[in-house]
Amino acid sequence: MTTPTERTGRGGWAPLGRDLAIDLGTATTQVHVRGRGVVLDEPTLVSVSTTDGRLVAAGAAAHAMLGRTPERVLSLRPLSDGVITDPDVTEQMLRHFVGRVRPSRLLRPRVVACVPSGVTAVERRALEDAAIRCGARAVYVLEEAMAAAIGAGLPVHGATASMVVDIGGGTTDVAVISLGGVVNARSVRVGGDEVDEAIVRGVKAEHDLLLGELSAEDIKHRVGAVWPLAETLTTRVRGRDLTTGLPRTVEISSDEVRRHVEPVTAQVVEAVRLVLDICPPELSGDLLDNGIVLTGGGALLRGWTERLRHELGIPVRLADDPQHAVIRGAGVCVDDFASLRRVLAGSSLR
Repeated sequence: MTTPTERTGRGGWAPLGRDLAIDLGTATTQVHVRGRGVVLDEPTLVSVSTTDGRLVAAGAAAHAMLGRTPERVLSLRPLSDGVITDPDVTEQMLRHFVGRVRPSRLLRPRVVACVPSGVTAVERRALEDAAIRCGARAVYVLEEAMAAAIGAGLPVHGATASMVVDIGGGTTDVAVISLGGVVNARSVRVGGDEVDEAIVRGVKAEHDLLLGELSAEDIKHRVGAVWPLAETLTTRVRGRDLTTGLPRTVEISSDEVRRHVEPVTAQVVEAVRLVLDICPPELSGDLLDNGIVLTGGGALLRGWTERLRHELGIPVRLADDPQHAVIRGAGVCVDDFASLRRVLAGSSLR
C-alpha cells in the first residue's frame, strides 16, 4: 500500500497533507494543511453539555449559539490571554477541528503550533500535549511574532532588522527580528478581547446600559478606533437598561469608543515603546528606514498606524491580510521544514 505524496521544494517527496500548522488563538483558531493552504478559520469557542461535558458545537456553530444557549448547554472559551485554561475542553475542540481537515486518521502528522512570545514552559507544554493527544507525531513550537513576520513577507533571515506588532484576540506580541531570530520581544496579555470588555464597561458607565459580548464586538467593528477619524462614525446598539431592566437603544460614536478603549490602547503602545528602548543602536537605525509592520485581527481597528506613527515617530504600515499573517507564516514552515526549522522556538519529538 502506498501513501499519497507531493513533491517538496527541495525535489524530495513528502506525504500529502500529513503536516499541519495550527494557530490556536484566544479568539480564532486557524489550521493550514501542507499542500492545501489554510483550510480552517473559526472562532475558538465551544458549547458543551453541563450534564456530561460532551462537546455540543465548536467554532462558528458555537459562536452562533453564544448568549442563546439553554441551561443544559454552556458556551466556553478554552483559552485566555493566548494560553490554554481548560485542557480537556481544548483537546475536544482541537480534536474536532483536526478531524475535519485531516485526510487520513492513519497518518500521524507533524504539527507547527504557534504560541505567544511570553508563554511559559508549562503553558507551552499544555499546547504540545493537546496536539499529541489529537494524533500529532511531533510538535514544533513557533513564536507568533516570528510566524507573523514570515507571513507578512518580512526578510527575517537578513541582517537588516524588521519589527512586527501582532495584535491578537488575547495577546499582543512585539518583536525585533534579525538573522532568523528574535533579537528582543515583549508579549502583553492585551488584545481584541480586552477591547470588547472595555467597550462593555464604558457603555455601562456612560449610558447605564448592559451589553452582551456580541454587541460589544459589533460596536468595535462598526465604529471602533484608536485615533481620531476624519469623519466621526456612529452606530445604534441595543442592551438592557440597568435601572428599569428593559431593553433600550442608544447611539455610540467612534469618539466615545476611542475613549473607552484608551487604557487598552496605551498598554499596546507602551509595549512597543519598551521593545524599541532596548533595541541595539545598529538595529534601531534599520527600523527608522523599515518601520513597523502590524499584523493580527486587532490591527484592523481603525487608526493603529496613525497612533503608533504619532507616538513613536517611525513609519508604520498594516500587513496585507493581517488576520492571517501568523497562520501563513506557520504554513510556510510546514511547507518547507528543512529551510525554516531554525526559526522554530523549540520542539517536542515523539
